[in-house]
Amino acid sequence: MGEIKFIKTPEKRRIIEELSRFGITEIPFLLIDWGREKIRAFSGTLSKEEIMEITNAARIDNMGIYFLKREETGLRPSIEALQLLKNQITKNIIDIDNAQMQLWMRGHDLDIKMPQGLYVIRFEGDLLGCGKSNGNSIFNYVPKERRLRKN
Repeated sequence: MGEIKFIKTPEKRRIIEELSRFGITEIPFLLIDWGREKIRAFSGTLSKEEIMEITNAARIDNMGIYFLKREETGLRPSIEALQLLKNQITKNIIDIDNAQMQLWMRGHDLDIKMPQGLYVIRFEGDLLGCGKSNGNSIFNYVPKERRLRKN
């Protein structure tokens, strides 16, 4: 079990600044770092002290939802983070068609030429996750358990 660390305001500001590449200007959640590469978001009514008491008493591995992943190239929002912040996301979006959506949801990379970087994949207004471009392809990060089965 990792050590729980609440992300303080200065670090949260840096996170928001990094996520501004998608148009995000605010994260209305308590951010929790559990000592791994993942950051979780919590929006409940428990105080930090109450969360600490519960995690110590019940040996809880995590609380909240998976929100961000720390990678060498920066922070990558989870599908849940995109859904929670979708009203703010206005930049670095790639709109895909039905055929591309079928490939994406089955875990395939997309042959789309874009400048290198991280992009939000959108189909008919729905945000499907983040992909990373190497300039020639968009690499798929949809977790295996969330992909459509291949037929």
